[in-house]
Amino acid sequence: MFLLQKIEELMINYRDARYSVGEFVLHEWSNLHKYTINQVAENSYTSKATVVRFAKTLGFEGWKEFMKAYISEMKYLEQHQCDVDANYPFSAKSNTNEIIESLKKVQIESIQDTADLMETDIIEKAVGFLLKAKHIVVFGLSPNVFLGELFRRKMITIGKAIDVAKLGEMGIISQTLTENDCAIVISYSGNNECAEPMCYLPDLIENKVSIIGITSGGDNYMRQKLDCVLTMSSKERLYTKISNFATEESLQFILNVLFSCYFAKNYQDNNKFKLQNSKILEKQRLAVLSSMKDEK
Repeated sequence: MFLLQKIEELMINYRDARYSVGEFVLHEWSNLHKYTINQVAENSYTSKATVVRFAKTLGFEGWKEFMKAYISEMKYLEQHQCDVDANYPFSAKSNTNEIIESLKKVQIESIQDTADLMETDIIEKAVGFLLKAKHIVVFGLSPNVFLGELFRRKMITIGKAIDVAKLGEMGIISQTLTENDCAIVISYSGNNECAEPMCYLPDLIENKVSIIGITSGGDNYMRQKLDCVLTMSSKERLYTKISNFATEESLQFILNVLFSCYFAKNYQDNNKFKLQNSKILEKQRLAVLSSMKDEK
């Protein structure tokens, strides 16, 4: 979880003077390095002590340490700069063609960024968890669970039945899993250890369940607890945005990679199973275009 997301999360949980500091920091994010701690306090109508408390709430010893992390994050963002703002890819003045072009760039760049963040050994480890698991369950909140459903649909076409835990049933389901099972835990922030689905990580770990985490970049609670974590593109803020355009594309790409690598481990058997069952289940479908028709 990057600083931008951490600050937004802080502003949801704290409505005291720290909120004012966070509001100023987000507004002046690109120019924050130009301000001294006294200037931040003055412009946020708070005190130097409040600015320090703001930094400590984010996990830093003080403002100086916060600024070191800020500068490091700014360098990263400059190296991975996008042509379009993932949070606001279009404006009120954008026409239809401009919106189409902007969304195309956001989604392509999200996939590219996600691919660059992938580590082969972590992918292989995650696929190993899936291969040995008797039972696989996806844990996440809306809208991530909808992409989890697509992953579930792909897996059942090759004979691997998995479940997507429903809101309100995650706690019960997490208690049924054992060391022979696998949990896929999806959380963009990966940081709220008191809320679903993150609050069930301790139980899953205690039960020795193989866990695949999927979250945004940067340090967070999930990364501190798990050693098999895949990284979503982290260009979006938690709340200040039009929609989850980049995140959805990133998560779907990660799940597609997991499915494809799983498929490839037993390519011939999986392909045979899928083709045989597709002919039975989809025989009512009629292909109008000759290019869509399968050879008999």
